[in-house]
Amino acid sequence: MAGAPRAVAIVNGTLAAAVGIGLRLWLVGIALGVVGHVLAVWGAKEDPQFMDVFARHVKHKPFLEP
Repeated sequence: MAGAPRAVAIVNGTLAAAVGIGLRLWLVGIALGVVGHVLAVWGAKEDPQFMDVFARHVKHKPFLEP
């Protein structure tokens, strides 16, 4: 989806639409959508598998617990 991973683009669009339409903050919703998409495209250019790595990172517990 324009350079961003599909799952990230769907979540980003849903979040931006919820803020823009649901909270009636149109400019904030548009800005959130644009910034989120730019960051997703940048992440995909730097590392095409960044979402797989992030999902694995979130799934595993920390090695040393405080």
